[in-house]
Amino acid sequence: MPIPARRAMPRYALRTRAATWLARLAATRPRGAACLLVLLLACATCQASSSPRQQHAPSDVSLEYAVKATYLYKLAPFVNWPPTTFTSPEQPFRICVAGDDPFDDYLKQAVAGRSLGTHPFEVLRLQTLTPEVDCQIVFISRLPSQNIRKALDAVSGKPVLTVVDSTAPGEGGIVQFVIRSGRVRFVIDTGEAARNHLTINSKLLSLALAVREPS
Repeated sequence: MPIPARRAMPRYALRTRAATWLARLAATRPRGAACLLVLLLACATCQASSSPRQQHAPSDVSLEYAVKATYLYKLAPFVNWPPTTFTSPEQPFRICVAGDDPFDDYLKQAVAGRSLGTHPFEVLRLQTLTPEVDCQIVFISRLPSQNIRKALDAVSGKPVLTVVDSTAPGEGGIVQFVIRSGRVRFVIDTGEAARNHLTINSKLLSLALAVREPS
């Protein structure tokens, strides 16, 4: 007997299920590749809004940026950081948002009480990037007072994972968010990672939309 075709899920039901999966994901601790696969599933299911203030998630942030915020701290365990990255076991792992902050308080709330090993996550907001910044991950969306290329050059050679938003395509960075078929995906540049003395885990590379190798 043929199997009846599944009905397409209504858009509102898809958003509800995606938000539920995202909430469950945010409550999990990193557990290797399995956690990242769940993350990718959640992100691939979430329809990214063409308007940054539609399809609201908790804290009045769009579902698209709730997904991107989750990526930021869930990707941390899949990067090999140099031994000299932290000066003490208690030093915070800082995720810095440079320029305009599309997350409102969502990212700060999402990482509250979480850590990478012994290093508690901490979220900082910066107007510009300078060589003196002490951040392990930097997210760049829109920089009203600084050119994005100059901002990336400011932390070049430092153990900083630079993540550039899909609102600034082609601007570089180690990780570049992109929107494909309404879904949040990412591209990884291993050459940029090597310049910042970072190594990206092969499991993460296998899930990237594209991997740019050193020329």
